[in-house]
Amino acid sequence: MSAPDLRTAIREALAEELERDAAVVLLGGCGEDPGGALGYLRERFGPERVLGAPSSGLALAGAAYGAAVAGLRPVFELASADLITLAMDGLVNRAAKFWHVSGGQGTVPLVARAAVGAGCRRGAIDSQSPCSWLQGVPGLKIAFPSSPAEARGLLKGAIRDDNPVVFLEHRRLRFARSAKGPVPEPDGEAIPLGGARVARAGRDLTIVSAGGSVSDALDAADLLAGDGVDAEVLDLRTLRPLDLEAVLESVARTNRLLAVEEGPRLGGWAAGLLGLVAERALHDLDDAWTLTMAELPIPYSPTLEDALLADAGSIVAGVRARLGLAPGVG
Repeated sequence: MSAPDLRTAIREALAEELERDAAVVLLGGCGEDPGGALGYLRERFGPERVLGAPSSGLALAGAAYGAAVAGLRPVFELASADLITLAMDGLVNRAAKFWHVSGGQGTVPLVARAAVGAGCRRGAIDSQSPCSWLQGVPGLKIAFPSSPAEARGLLKGAIRDDNPVVFLEHRRLRFARSAKGPVPEPDGEAIPLGGARVARAGRDLTIVSAGGSVSDALDAADLLAGDGVDAEVLDLRTLRPLDLEAVLESVARTNRLLAVEEGPRLGGWAAGLLGLVAERALHDLDDAWTLTMAELPIPYSPTLEDALLADAGSIVAGVRARLGLAPGVG
């Protein structure tokens, strides 16, 4: 049975991991969400496994760090990834460094869940995808699922991972149905972090993305097929670790690379990916470029927000311009 939407997928993954491993615990404001996932799970597993906690990123990250060092596998949720700045000390200065400063003697298997992304009319302070804030932190993993089914498998993989993981859930996927393209893992299986997947095979162009933008890339690939462009779509799944080998294998087949990121170009993962590819394979490519957002805060106005985002239409327009194609002409 496939997960019908992101909320259900997350709830199923949490329930299955709580059932599987007694060390898994959830931290969050259960009393504030009696009808939600935490309220349901607390009724099922009890307050010893699903603990009420203040809605404070600083407190949650600190409590999760302490619980993980003590041998548990805590999962906590930030109301929004924009608030991750309040949890940075626990995540970046504590959890991500513990394995190193302990000489490899201790692990911090915690998961911080956070809603991210624009397109939902939430304005500049509640629409960001803070991937670049976390990208340069050794010891921290970043999972960014592209569909409900992927979210279910990746969350289970994140909970089983011995490293601290930031698990990003794009807001546009909250009520999305199953992803386009095959998901090779059987339903309910954990997906280990660090491996990308080919969401759509192609031979003329590799489009690399993650999170909610993968669906846009798949829609763009369908439209580009009418231009005679057979685009391959690569879903990174995790931004750290980055599956560079999968990207290189794909561009070896297509000889062109487009990295699509919902975020500014400067300091983003898309520009960083092109740099890594340049070190290894750029001399073998016909072309490589990025499609990102303008260097602006995300506006509240629906019209302005839509104009800022890189959607399927802008991906298609960018490819056509880059390849010198007229619509429908291959």
